[in-house]
Amino acid sequence: MDSQNSTRILERILDEVRTTDPLTVRTWFNDLTVQSFRGGHLDIGCPEETQAHYLQDHCLSVFTQAAQKATGYLVSISFHPVQAQTASGLAWSIAPSAPRLHPDYSFDNFVVGPCNRLAHASCIAISQNPGTIYNPLFLHGSVGLGKTHLLHAVCHDFRQKHNGLSIQFLSCEQFVNGFISAIEEGRLSEFQNQHRKVDVLIIDDVQFLREREQSQEEFFHTFNALYNNRRQIVLTADCAPGQLPSLEERLTSRFKWGLVARLDPPSYETRIAIVKKKAHLRDIKLPEGIAELIAEHVQSNIREIEGALTILYATAQTAGQPITAELARQALGIQQTAVPRSVTMADIIQAVSREFDIRVTDLQSKKRSQSIALPRQICMYLGRRLTRHSLEEIGGHLGGRDHSTVLHACSKIEDIYQSDNRIRTRIDLLTRQLDHTT
Repeated sequence: MDSQNSTRILERILDEVRTTDPLTVRTWFNDLTVQSFRGGHLDIGCPEETQAHYLQDHCLSVFTQAAQKATGYLVSISFHPVQAQTASGLAWSIAPSAPRLHPDYSFDNFVVGPCNRLAHASCIAISQNPGTIYNPLFLHGSVGLGKTHLLHAVCHDFRQKHNGLSIQFLSCEQFVNGFISAIEEGRLSEFQNQHRKVDVLIIDDVQFLREREQSQEEFFHTFNALYNNRRQIVLTADCAPGQLPSLEERLTSRFKWGLVARLDPPSYETRIAIVKKKAHLRDIKLPEGIAELIAEHVQSNIREIEGALTILYATAQTAGQPITAELARQALGIQQTAVPRSVTMADIIQAVSREFDIRVTDLQSKKRSQSIALPRQICMYLGRRLTRHSLEEIGGHLGGRDHSTVLHACSKIEDIYQSDNRIRTRIDLLTRQLDHTT
């Protein structure tokens, strides 16, 4: 088949895919090419190996159905990178059941805000100079805040910048299961060589080491072997090293040797940017104000933002209607009520001043005594939770503090809120009072 006919067939297939399953569509689908079409088998070429994996894992069925509809024949499909990635000389050592690198999870597609700036910058740094800076790198935060995205982005960058680099990227659960299997099958030496002789070891969700004494022992020696040989170690968990339950002190102390970076829930402004970035990646056109509506409705994490965008787009496709504010409210279950008066920083400062019996001028002063610093930090924490102000704006209301000071205060109060019942009660009381005033 000549290239012109092949191109037309692929265009018809992509049109059908966009109609049938628009949520799988990515903007880079336009870069796909037909490599061959013989004997009822269509081989589609992709610029990157990760793109071929994405299509094979998530899109094979819809592409096959689209190809059969576009050609009128029973057609099978496969996806391959146009240029084999092994040509770069990069040695991959990924566990068989580990998630393949996602083509969307790159640094270019990561939305940076005050909530994740340190984590993003540290990942950029180690991808440029593995093993020489921020080793180990420990990222922590709740689910859906971008930890896994950053791990994939680091791997993408390693592939592009460092020839001959051996990488082991797996979840902690896979490490533990692999260790158990190695003991049962008499392959412990092979398991140790597999993990202790790589250039980069990346372990996701290291909190799963808890209450596994033998696995902790093995990981301790693996960590030491890599660290002593200046090999890069990257770890993630759902909490800071010192808060990991049932983990040996000698391990948690080593996790703190390098850089510990926390990812926090995104602010309102960052959520808007995330919605727009996710919509762009899926080639979804959002009318003015829709990103703001989603960001206002979904406040917890990025996965829920993606889910809301998916629901909205699927609803519009099913109904055969354009995306509008009314459709978005219906799809996301947002009740349209009278707009209440928003909580202001002045409201928060006044409420905290009354609760802690402190003058407003003291909260806005440079005084650092504990009796003033803690209520001031609570003002910052409530300002982030209850207002749309940026970190810089919140700091401006409290004596001109910069965004890093506000971010530190929010993180500290969040930790106190989880561990101190007395402070939690007072913050909850303040929150109810402020909600009642709106």
